[in-house]
Amino acid sequence: MITLHCPLTGDKHQQTITMNHKTRLIASAIFLLAAVINANGQTVKGKVTDTHGESVISTPVQVKGTSIGEMTDLDGNFSIKAGPDDILTVTAIGYKTAEEPVRGRAVVNIVLEDDVETLEEVVVVGYGVQKRVNLTGAVGITDAKALETRPVSNATSALQGLVPGLQITSRSGSMEKTPSMNIRGTATIGEGTSGNPLVLIDGMEGDLNTINPQDIESVSVLKDAASASIYGSRAPFGVILVTTKSGKEGKVQINYNNNFRWGSPTVKMHQMDSWSFANYYNEAKRNTSNNMTETVFTEETLSRILAYQQGEIDTVFPLPTSGTQWQDTFHTANANTDWYDVFFKDWNFSHEHNLSASGGNGKVTFYTSLNYMLQEGLLNLGREDMRRYSATGKLNAKLTDHINLGYSMRFIREDYTKPSAMNDGLYENLARQNWPNLPLYDNNGNPYSDVWPGRDFLQGGTYEKVTDNIYQQLSLSIEPIKNWVTTLEFNYKIKSADTKSSTLKTYNCDIYGNPVDKDKATTSVTEARYLENYLNGNLRMNYSFTAGDGHNLAFMAGAQVENLMQKQTGITAYGLVSDALPEIDLTTGLIWDSASSSWVKKDLSPYGNRNSWATAGFFGRINYDWKGRYLVEGNIRYDGTSRYRDNLRWNLYPSISLGWNIANEDFWTPYRRYMDLWKLRASYGSLGNQNTNGWYPTYSTFAPSTNSGSWLQNGVKTTTIGVPAAITTELTWEKVRSWNVGMDFGLFNNRLTGSFDYYTRYTIDMMGASLELPSILGYTTPKTNNTDLMTYGWELELEWKDQLSCGLFYGLKFLLSDSQTIVTKYPSNTTGSIRQYIPGRKLGEIWGYETIGIAKSQEEMDAHLDRLDQNFLEANGYYPSELRQGQSALGSGWGAGDIMYKDLNGDGHISTGDDTIDNHGDLKVIGNSTPRYHFGIDLNLAWKGIDFRMFFQGIMKRDYWQSSSYFWGANTEPEWSAALVQHLDFYRDENSKLVQDGIMDINTDAYYPRPSFDRGGEGNGSSGRNHQVQTRYLQNAAYIRLKNLQIGYTLPEKWTKPAKIERLRTYFSAENIWTGTSLASMFDPETIDGGNNNTEKDWRTYNNGNAYPLSIQLSFGISITF
Repeated sequence: MITLHCPLTGDKHQQTITMNHKTRLIASAIFLLAAVINANGQTVKGKVTDTHGESVISTPVQVKGTSIGEMTDLDGNFSIKAGPDDILTVTAIGYKTAEEPVRGRAVVNIVLEDDVETLEEVVVVGYGVQKRVNLTGAVGITDAKALETRPVSNATSALQGLVPGLQITSRSGSMEKTPSMNIRGTATIGEGTSGNPLVLIDGMEGDLNTINPQDIESVSVLKDAASASIYGSRAPFGVILVTTKSGKEGKVQINYNNNFRWGSPTVKMHQMDSWSFANYYNEAKRNTSNNMTETVFTEETLSRILAYQQGEIDTVFPLPTSGTQWQDTFHTANANTDWYDVFFKDWNFSHEHNLSASGGNGKVTFYTSLNYMLQEGLLNLGREDMRRYSATGKLNAKLTDHINLGYSMRFIREDYTKPSAMNDGLYENLARQNWPNLPLYDNNGNPYSDVWPGRDFLQGGTYEKVTDNIYQQLSLSIEPIKNWVTTLEFNYKIKSADTKSSTLKTYNCDIYGNPVDKDKATTSVTEARYLENYLNGNLRMNYSFTAGDGHNLAFMAGAQVENLMQKQTGITAYGLVSDALPEIDLTTGLIWDSASSSWVKKDLSPYGNRNSWATAGFFGRINYDWKGRYLVEGNIRYDGTSRYRDNLRWNLYPSISLGWNIANEDFWTPYRRYMDLWKLRASYGSLGNQNTNGWYPTYSTFAPSTNSGSWLQNGVKTTTIGVPAAITTELTWEKVRSWNVGMDFGLFNNRLTGSFDYYTRYTIDMMGASLELPSILGYTTPKTNNTDLMTYGWELELEWKDQLSCGLFYGLKFLLSDSQTIVTKYPSNTTGSIRQYIPGRKLGEIWGYETIGIAKSQEEMDAHLDRLDQNFLEANGYYPSELRQGQSALGSGWGAGDIMYKDLNGDGHISTGDDTIDNHGDLKVIGNSTPRYHFGIDLNLAWKGIDFRMFFQGIMKRDYWQSSSYFWGANTEPEWSAALVQHLDFYRDENSKLVQDGIMDINTDAYYPRPSFDRGGEGNGSSGRNHQVQTRYLQNAAYIRLKNLQIGYTLPEKWTKPAKIERLRTYFSAENIWTGTSLASMFDPETIDGGNNNTEKDWRTYNNGNAYPLSIQLSFGISITF
């Protein structure tokens, strides 16, 4: 029963009314209906337009404080359920967020105002900034948001894949190696000059690998000559402009952020177990031509290897047959060691901390930051780590209404430590000279090494390098008249590096544990000092004004000087008194001379050099636009350098660029609702390249070397001096000319934005080898300005940004770029050799044989050789004098499991011909090693404090020929071979002793041919008969990599405000966590040409892909702003 107490008209008393069950149901229904009506509200219709009356389409309209929302249609109309007191909110890209009360209306129209900050977005360009919509050059841009919280040790790695045309390559994961960069492909063939981009940090040349990534505000990449020409001869191949964070007017903000990360190799090679390894090498030895019975390992050694793996014995060496020292351990040891597990960790740990403060008032603003990073290496033997300390301070003061003063200081210290033995030898020899049957410790547990010592990493000394970079910048700007600004900048950098490296004596022990000084190794200590002073000053004036009806002009003129001075000194002392005190003044100067079998005196070995260069330049720029429709920019630079002779030092470099913003035309008004931006661009520019590898390439230099002679005088090694290289005094600037056409566009209220560029760049009069001279001269021919090349390509950038009615913001960016290079002139290749640059041909061409396949039986191989003899008959009218010798130029003993090569020229003889473009035998272009179609895919989501990012990066096309032992396994001889687990997939049939002995199964569908230690004939150095460059083993080095996966959460302000915290975000981030590639599984596609990069090393290990691994990084951290 429901009892209502209500007053009746004219009655001062209350009457009790009793309702029956049916009445109660009706009342409940009425109350429920009222609640539903109140919840759903009325239907409100309306239209969303901009201030010009244009419809704003596909935009979310939401009832504030609820999840109710709808999207506007193609005419900007919407229909939504809302209560009379609700507020409608509209958020659209490029507009300010609008709120409109319903106030009981059935029709609510909403007008969005332009977001001036977005429309007026400025981009850092040479010596200034420009509105992005007014750019006429090719400029790529990224901001701090794309870089923050990435678990990377340097900013260069964080930029990979973020800017189309900026190609960043990491050939090694070592902390002492840094990624290489180029803009728009090959710039020069590198025979005396470099094509690296100029990196400017706040207008001063700097190192992108050392700057604290947390200090970066934005990065602009100037890609064409029109945008880069203002920097002259230092920037012929593009500029990377890094702008660091500055203080902003307002209350002081303090931010602390950190990350803790764990790293694991993206790819880590693994060796065969020692039993498989020993049988594999024995099989290769049996397959070697003219060998029938000899093996690498005896049956006795094989038995001990197997017994050790089965746990029947625990010793790794047999006792010597005579004496007390372990003997011939390569062929008698029976351990089971995967040296990659010995040398590299599965996981390492690193952490980084950053503290910054910024703020200011109308007179002074400041920004300061402190950063500390400890990064452990993946090396498992010995200590390897990098510690970075950095401090930054920026101060901007408004001295008067017309004068502003700016000062910034940046200090960066890198402290790197590693074992002295860690050098290119690690990547050359890790699997080649560390066989799986060799142990790290002998039978008694003492460190042991035979040829290439693992013990040296444990005991052989330490390499330490401390590098300091101090940047100081002072600027003064004066504006006596509005928009006329004179700026004076002075930049000064000091870079110093102190290096100390010790080489200590390490010992093997005999069977009784006594140290044995078998090699009489010399101990030493080296200390070196590097000092670099860089001065840069520039004075420039800017003036801008608007005349008449929308005619906007801006002028700039200036001058710049720079000077770099470098000094290096070092000294090596020999014969340490104590290994515990590796100091220069604690040495005896004694070394072991093997020729005389005695200790001899060796003096201190000092070295040093002093160098400097200077440039001067005068520059100017004019910008014009009319109502943002027609855009013109002209640049000119007159540069001089000290690197060349007096009469060749100066040159003039002009550029011009044009733009037409069609979307700003009156006739475009009807289409603006769909396409907000459509701008066409074109540019041409000329620059010079004075970035020579040598300081002064037109002068002969002598290089004395103390104590370097191979003979003794009075018991002391002599000083020697090398013959200087031949030079030409007429060497001068390389010339760079480039054209660029492009288009920028924005559709659907700039939800979809993008740009496309096509470019051609000519590098003319490059330094190249001159015509060959008679060898009796005794000189290498000098480099001259005689080589030209052309690089062409295109770049595409697309981005979609939007917000759904539920409040979910999402963005997707896609980047794609391509470039190719053709050598147009190379006179030193007079024969047309395909082993040199060939005019008219693309760089990166891979010449090789076409593979028919692996012969699965002797009969199949004989049939193939018979077909070659038939081809010989058809070509010459008679059979060859010796039958079945059609592949003899590549090797002998052809049989089952060997490669069958295709006779492309039909002469019955597989060969390289003359190795020339006119006669290349059976070779053809089978691929190209130039990386093609660089891409990046960046997905971002944000909703109610949760943010998510997934970033992919990769290369769509790249061929690579990997000729090293790390790909092939058995190669020419055991000492130059490797045995990785992938190499077990080799051909073997019923005739293989491994199959007959039941050790391995038949594998006639193998990837690899039968292994052997054969040396081949012609082509590819002296590689084995099956290892010729060919289609079957050409590697597809294309890849896609999930470069970064990140999820974060920002706590609501209502939780953080009471604790005086403005913003608190926590996140998890992962780097390099997945890679898709069809490359041979022992290699990483990014380091396939890494590893041993010493060109003086053997071809069997050069660029072998056995690189220091890149890392998968898993990290988490917090960012707190007060």
